[in-house]
Amino acid sequence: MSNNLGDVAAREGIAQTPWLIEVSPDGRTTHYSFARMQHDADAFAQWLGRAGLARGARVGVLASNSASNLIAGLGIMRAGLVVVPINFKLPAATIEHIIADAQIGLLLVDAQHAGLAGSGDARIVDIDEAVGQARSEPPHGMVAGQAASMAPDEFAMILYTSGSTGLPKGVPLTHGGYVWVIRTLARISPPFLGKRALFAAPLYHMNAVIQCLLTSSMGGTNVMLCKFDARQYLEVAARLRCDMVTAVPTMFALACRESDLLGQLDFRGVASVKSGSAPVTEALLERLAGIFPNAVVSNWWGTTESGPLAFGPHPRGLVRPRLSLGYPLDEVEMELRDGSSPDEGELWIRSRAVAPGYLNRPEQSRSRFVGGWYVTGDVMRRDEAGFYYFVGRVDDMFVCGGENIYPGEVEKMLERHTGIAQAVVIAVDDEIKGQIPAAFIVCRPGASLTAGEVRAFALKHAPAYQHPRFVEFLAEMPLAGTNKIDRQALAQRARTFSR
Repeated sequence: MSNNLGDVAAREGIAQTPWLIEVSPDGRTTHYSFARMQHDADAFAQWLGRAGLARGARVGVLASNSASNLIAGLGIMRAGLVVVPINFKLPAATIEHIIADAQIGLLLVDAQHAGLAGSGDARIVDIDEAVGQARSEPPHGMVAGQAASMAPDEFAMILYTSGSTGLPKGVPLTHGGYVWVIRTLARISPPFLGKRALFAAPLYHMNAVIQCLLTSSMGGTNVMLCKFDARQYLEVAARLRCDMVTAVPTMFALACRESDLLGQLDFRGVASVKSGSAPVTEALLERLAGIFPNAVVSNWWGTTESGPLAFGPHPRGLVRPRLSLGYPLDEVEMELRDGSSPDEGELWIRSRAVAPGYLNRPEQSRSRFVGGWYVTGDVMRRDEAGFYYFVGRVDDMFVCGGENIYPGEVEKMLERHTGIAQAVVIAVDDEIKGQIPAAFIVCRPGASLTAGEVRAFALKHAPAYQHPRFVEFLAEMPLAGTNKIDRQALAQRARTFSR
């Protein structure tokens, strides 16, 4: 395998195997073979070479999911440049901040988002036109199939965090770290040659990027929605007979609500369901297991700063408990620090995938990246067998009358109610208790609940201090740009609650 992250896709003996099935919002599908992808990515790398960009220069991508987006990203890395995917759902001022912060010299945009490019110094180019032009030009310079040889510590990509606490921070991903990630994931995963993996997360999110690279490296076919729609996601999974489906928990929760459609579709061919990038509840995993009866449903953990590779199967072959994240991989170091016991605390992690620090943020880097360790901010617990479980975020924890409350624990408890599809718990200031829990609830289709019933359920199944003093019902949860629940929007809404 190449030492260039843009060149990890399989090349030998699978030229005409489908590499990508692109599904447009209106349902049209376009197929791309491995041969076409390799030609187009190499051609785009050559096109970039003629653009006069120095090795390591940053190229921004401000575009929806598309074949051009994927091919451009591979070509950028093959040319020895750094790809910077940008969340087009961010405010214009934040997008301008990212372009300046990453020192983007060339910005690739699609027609839909060209107006968000701002008026900075970056050269703006239409991504579809550029990929098409590169495809039609004769080879020149770099020999096809020979991506730039990269040092392990050279940047391949810069992903920007969601910015829940201020402006988004750039996280550099290195070629060495992420070639290792892809190789290791391929080694511990079942063979995937010729099989199909469905994803719909946006390509500025690690969930989609890593899934695409992994599937490509194993000779599998990526099935990609250009835009997430719960009904289309389910229809495509069944119609295109996908072997694996992956999404963030909120996307799965929306799909689970399509009860009329679920009864019409056959998902018996789905062998693997992977939920990741955000905490998941046992209730959601149970619903997914019911929808996909022959699939292994698993819960995966990772961060932009430390990568998607942390946990795997138990070395003694023990069955992984449903809510567990798995057992630490041999090549990944972990410690639980500052907790109530040796088996619970904040997770520190060290591996080849850990970022060297935040881009242009020395103070924040010093506090979160310590001697090669990344301080995750995630509270974990470890059971007697060594399996790890997510408890909550250090910065989400609040104190109610002297008792520590992790919202995630309360949400898991509430979602065990047969009438609750989703629950989000937010802290509300209180003169007596300090802070008290409030709950936003989305009911399952056909269910009808009152706030009193929700509170009574919580009082019966958890310590009294965890029960939500305020309950508000929503038709659906607000989503942030990464398709995760927008907790900031809910926290602002919760400020109106009062006794």
